[in-house]
Amino acid sequence: MSLKPRRVDFSVTWDNLLATVKGVITCGTVERKVWNERFSDVYALCVAFPEPLAENLYMETKKFLEGHVKVLHHNVCQHGDENLLINYYKNWTQFSQGATYLNQLYGYLNTQVIKKQKHTDADLCYGTFGVEIEEKMLEIGELALDTWKRLMIEPLKKSLVALMLKDVQIDREGGTVNQAILHGVITSLVHVEEYKKKLPLQLYEEMFEDAFLKETGEHYKKEASRLLEECNCSEYMEKVIQRLDNENYRSRKFLHPSSYSKVTHECEQKMIANPLEFLHGECKEMVQKEKRQDLMNMYRLLVPIHGGLGVLVSEVETHIKTMGLEAVQSLTGENVQAQFVDALLGVHTKYTELIQIVFKSDKLFVGALDKACAASINFRKSPKSVCKSPEWLAKYCDSLLKKSAKGMSETEIDDKLASSITIFKYLDDKDIYQRFYARMLARRLIYYQSHSMDAEEAMINRLKQACGYEFTNKLHRMYTDMKISTDLNDQFSDFCRTTSAELGVNFSILVLQAGAWPIGQSNLPSFSIPQELETSIRMFEQFYSGKFSGRKLTWMHSFCTAELKLNYLKKPYFISMGTFHMGMMLAFNNSVTLSFKELLENTQLPEKELSKQLQALVDTRLITTEGEVSSHCTFKLNMSYVSKRTKFKITTAVQKETVQEIEHTHSAVDEDRKLYLQAAIVRIMKARKILKHNLLIQEVISQSRARFAPSISMIKKCVEALIDKQYLERTKDSTDEYSYVA
Repeated sequence: MSLKPRRVDFSVTWDNLLATVKGVITCGTVERKVWNERFSDVYALCVAFPEPLAENLYMETKKFLEGHVKVLHHNVCQHGDENLLINYYKNWTQFSQGATYLNQLYGYLNTQVIKKQKHTDADLCYGTFGVEIEEKMLEIGELALDTWKRLMIEPLKKSLVALMLKDVQIDREGGTVNQAILHGVITSLVHVEEYKKKLPLQLYEEMFEDAFLKETGEHYKKEASRLLEECNCSEYMEKVIQRLDNENYRSRKFLHPSSYSKVTHECEQKMIANPLEFLHGECKEMVQKEKRQDLMNMYRLLVPIHGGLGVLVSEVETHIKTMGLEAVQSLTGENVQAQFVDALLGVHTKYTELIQIVFKSDKLFVGALDKACAASINFRKSPKSVCKSPEWLAKYCDSLLKKSAKGMSETEIDDKLASSITIFKYLDDKDIYQRFYARMLARRLIYYQSHSMDAEEAMINRLKQACGYEFTNKLHRMYTDMKISTDLNDQFSDFCRTTSAELGVNFSILVLQAGAWPIGQSNLPSFSIPQELETSIRMFEQFYSGKFSGRKLTWMHSFCTAELKLNYLKKPYFISMGTFHMGMMLAFNNSVTLSFKELLENTQLPEKELSKQLQALVDTRLITTEGEVSSHCTFKLNMSYVSKRTKFKITTAVQKETVQEIEHTHSAVDEDRKLYLQAAIVRIMKARKILKHNLLIQEVISQSRARFAPSISMIKKCVEALIDKQYLERTKDSTDEYSYVA
């Protein structure tokens, strides 16, 4: 066949084409040969010589489609309203399929003539032209759908909508409807305008969806009112969830996907948002009694409602806080720290699991748990009283890390230490915990009381992850000093062998950095080194000064320990004791009986310190005296001393934490806080130059929150101190504004 334009008799060609068009639109049988010939006819009309006949073809096809749809409309209506949906669906199914085939038949007309006259997508979407698409030529498939909308749907609009809503109501009431027909009729409202680039769902939404949503709202408003009268809250929630699930399923059976969320929202507004006050009123009892199923239902209902969860979150927070405070305030007995940690971990674990299961780990409830736990852990009986939580947590960790933690495997200890970090993260006063932990770590390291050095390092790393390197810097240095001291002892042993020095005793040393260890160097008691140790100390000082220049050693005799072997009794005893005790016991090598004055001269200890140390030896019955220890007493070596154990230890006073040391720790923390706040204020003012008082307070609190919760009064005092030191000054024009003095 030649593709060259030729003269075409429109009437003859259209008559041939019309017969095929009728067969196609009614989904009749069209032979392949005829189908191919009709393609050629469409092409021939579009490229006819001397004038293309495409517009004539379009108008005749439009006239045919309008006539055909009018006939179909008559057929649909003549069987009455009771069969209207069935007949409409039957004719629509056939017509829409036929329109698809017809669009293929007119492929050349669509692509080469009609599409070239169309506006671009951008023009249609943004309204560059004020001309509606209906005023222009449509593709033949689109023309068929538009004709169906104008001549079938528009005249039947009210009847169709009424019948569709009636069937939906029958389905709600448990009746039986033809799902395929109802779904097909509803979706036909979408399909007839699918080709539109702008507002393709307008007909569906205006004709059916709006009416459906209104009807749905009215239905569930009545349903909610009825259920509230008949049911308690628990039953009501279950019924509502059931209704929501049913309506959600119904939407998917009948409606277009764009309606799903709208229908759900309408149901939620009528059955949840409207009676929201009633649901909120039941939250408190459900939370207090921890009715999990009811809480799960309540959460599911309130989640989609704007502001719906506020009351439930508040009640959960209050309940967890109450449980936490009850756990903290009911602590009794000696092992308070373990009770404290175990009780709060129990509360945290219990409600974490509840929030995960019941509230799906919702961030609002996780936040409520955090606030409640923080309030319980940082509880103070009065604003001025000291919070004991940091001290208890530090002591708990100390008890686990000591060798005395018997009956537990390393895995159990590690798990408990890891769990303690959960409590640590909620502490407001992390700096107090740090102080106590550092003091206890120092004792464990100095007196070799650590259960495991690996556990010590792991715990320091956990604290580092929680608070950063600065928080654990000194702890790391303490741990490192122990490793360095081990190497120094090996090097000192090599030095002694090299110099052929005989020490006479087994001697090991710890060299600690003064800035890293929480050990005060002031008010150290004077002490005369026993003759037996003089060589060892002199040799070590010689070794150390030769290895490091410019370093000064300060001997901390009160922290030293020694092991003595008692040879004067019926059987030998090995006793670990402090250096001061050792000095006193070695004095008895020259005499079985010594006066207080003689011991004072031998040890050079202060009188008060000597009395305290002697009392410990008297209590262990290694030496005896008449009456209480005083400066007039005479002390005698107990030659008849007997003990079941051949190896034991005399705990020195410095190894025990006293009330004074606890108070000193808190006062030291206060001093550190003042310096920390002053540094923070200077940093802020240096960056901002000028700042209002309230803004400065907020900035300081924000920067300090990770370490401790500073009081406003302390910040004000620090500001005044910095003004006195001329770091800051008040601006001339304002009394509540500061400027940085460069």
